[in-house]
Amino acid sequence: MAKKTIMVIDDQPEILELVSFTLQKEGYEVVPVEDAEKALQELKEKDVDMFIVDIMLPNMDGFEFVRNIRASDKHKLTPVIFLSAKGEEFDKVLGLELGADDYIVKPFSIRELLARIRAVFRRIQLGTVVKEEKPKKIVAKDLEIDIDKYEVRVKGKKVSLTPLEFDLLRFLAENEGKVFSRDVLLDKLWGYDYFGDTRTVDVHIRRLRTKIEDDPSNPRYVVTVRGKGYKFRDPGKEE
Repeated sequence: MAKKTIMVIDDQPEILELVSFTLQKEGYEVVPVEDAEKALQELKEKDVDMFIVDIMLPNMDGFEFVRNIRASDKHKLTPVIFLSAKGEEFDKVLGLELGADDYIVKPFSIRELLARIRAVFRRIQLGTVVKEEKPKKIVAKDLEIDIDKYEVRVKGKKVSLTPLEFDLLRFLAENEGKVFSRDVLLDKLWGYDYFGDTRTVDVHIRRLRTKIEDDPSNPRYVVTVRGKGYKFRDPGKEE
């Protein structure tokens, strides 16, 4: 299997060196960069499988960098893990709403970082296996999930989802009617060694609803079961 390439962007030399050295020891190819503008230039010549991005960068911050790469076809689905000394909930939510797969607050342990990287790659790999083994479509009222093509359409119009949003929707839809707690969804989709909190699930559910629901505040497909978690519902079966 080809080595995964990870671009690490951080303006603190000691962190950039430590993370890069550790990832190389773990068998990853590493592209270390100290600022976001240089990283965008590097991407013109390099293929990258994941970004680890510090938020508080000079000139262009990590949020703006991710907005840039998400605007390109090449990296609109490439996984992103944010690093930041800013641990406020607002910053975490903003990072996740930009389509990041994870958010790690500094100072962090290298073991935690490696666990989260592995969890993201494992989730992507499992999603690919499911797609290859079960080429099919799930249709619920005006919503169509094409697992083979990794596409979602609402009323015939294609909807752009991040890989994690797609996997979350697919998992719930494949288990229609079954209620999953936030902890179980973290285990199933983020990985058993995920260190995050359950608010991460809520953020992704909210983003997913804004993309597939006519009225995100009154969802028809991904519904909340108070005190229990979330489930997928086919409104067409209730009409």
